[in-house]
Amino acid sequence: MKEKLRVGILTSGGDCQALNAAMRGVALALYEKNKNTEIIGIENGYEGLINGNCRSLTKDDFENILCLGGTILGSSRMPFKHINEPDENGVEKIPAMIKNYKKMGLDCLVVLGGNGSQKTANLLSENGLNVVSLPKTIDNDIAETDLTFGYASALEVAAETIEKIKTTAASHSRIFIVEIMGHKTGHLTLNAGIASGADVILIPEMPFDIIAVAEKIKRNELSGKNYSIVAVAEGAKTKQDALLSKKEYKAKMGSLSISFTLASQLRMICGKDVRVSIPGHVQRGGTPCPQDRILASRLGVAAAECIFKEKYGVMVALKNDKIVPVELSKVAGITKFVDFESDTIKQAKALGICFGE
Repeated sequence: MKEKLRVGILTSGGDCQALNAAMRGVALALYEKNKNTEIIGIENGYEGLINGNCRSLTKDDFENILCLGGTILGSSRMPFKHINEPDENGVEKIPAMIKNYKKMGLDCLVVLGGNGSQKTANLLSENGLNVVSLPKTIDNDIAETDLTFGYASALEVAAETIEKIKTTAASHSRIFIVEIMGHKTGHLTLNAGIASGADVILIPEMPFDIIAVAEKIKRNELSGKNYSIVAVAEGAKTKQDALLSKKEYKAKMGSLSISFTLASQLRMICGKDVRVSIPGHVQRGGTPCPQDRILASRLGVAAAECIFKEKYGVMVALKNDKIVPVELSKVAGITKFVDFESDTIKQAKALGICFGE
């Protein structure tokens, strides 16, 4: 172990609950084992690394942030598909990041991020930088880990939103569509729908038939239930739309979301009042739940252990309740989708939940 460690930390991509808790876990574990550790906070994600925007942090900076939402370092999105293109100032991104990593005198870079951020972390690792990453996203769609931090907190918000909508839906005999975050995957919508007793769950992995959804609503009415709740992921598509190219689908939908299109169709087919509720970025905000605080802290400690052991090019992950390092090359570019043959889907169907099949 080095006599003095200089570790850079950045948070990249969309914010979520427990980013601060994860940074705190890394920092406290580093300080505990090596009093000469210096932590450099890189501001606003990879953008800060490109531009050299950073500040030295002290132990005091990590006090009282365990329960604080957001990120004390700020974040930004850096789409991986544009990573090899110059930025708006003509700066080559990867060479600039490598240059500033060396200029900052870092022994290691710790990255807290989602799928795109993990791909960039892997690319930096392949270019010779010492990188350790942590899996962050409310979508829980990062490969090689059972859970990502941020997911449990977002799940609480999404499930509570649907649960609260049920009372007003019942009062007015309405169909309510609640749109949950998730462009590519439906982990959050699936589990929020199950937890809140939604009648219909529509996710990107399972293109749906609008007639099947309408028939479920009509069955509810025949059984004496005067309302229906549809939990839909923002990336869900009809079976017809799933056949379109990305460009064709975008041209067809324009600025409309799937929720409002679905509401219009159900209004015509079912002849009932249909309303849409979109909690949006509320799902990312606020105090992290205890489960997220624990997971983020554990992942932070494991990241610090990797640094002490000089085990780089890895992401720390939760597998069977153990935190283990996995190679970034096995994570980068791989999305964890909902398995529509999983027990969770089968058991949800056994509860009478419709997936629009």
